[in-house]
Amino acid sequence: MFAATCLSLAACSGGDGTSDPQPSPRTALSLGQTADTTGTDGKGTAQITPETVVYADKAGADAPERGLFAVVTFKAGNRAEESVTTTADQGGFRWQTLDGKTIRAGNSKGARSVAPVGFDDGGGKPAVRANTFRVNTVAFDITSTEKGGTLVYVDGDGVAFSWKVPSTDSGPTAQALKSALE
Repeated sequence: MFAATCLSLAACSGGDGTSDPQPSPRTALSLGQTADTTGTDGKGTAQITPETVVYADKAGADAPERGLFAVVTFKAGNRAEESVTTTADQGGFRWQTLDGKTIRAGNSKGARSVAPVGFDDGGGKPAVRANTFRVNTVAFDITSTEKGGTLVYVDGDGVAFSWKVPSTDSGPTAQALKSALE
């Protein structure tokens, strides 16, 4: 039983009685694929679709502390009759590097300030009104060696969804996002 439980966690007890259980991502999706996620406090369903990634050495007047911003656009959709709140502004998005390091969205002052014009207002606004979707961005302050990897979104039930992220600018709005970051 312990072995099965341990398989569902990203970290288990190391024998010293301590543990740091983290949600274990499911099979990674590709950019443009949608995951049906649970809203905060287990209420409602939001469709989360990361679409584009751009790597930038500045965003407006803000410079990254670690050398590079990874900026991801995502759609948050809601087909229900009630609003749903995503976990986007509660640490829901994370960047997992190829070597397994996890970086939370908005991990520096500059990353928290990224708000490209034309992509809502950045920061992953959490509320999605009934029968609508919104496009937004989330930013990570990374090093150049941390490009690529996996975008992880943890929903209101603690379930992790993941998307493979290319190490180059990719997605249908990459050029427009890059321009909006200048």
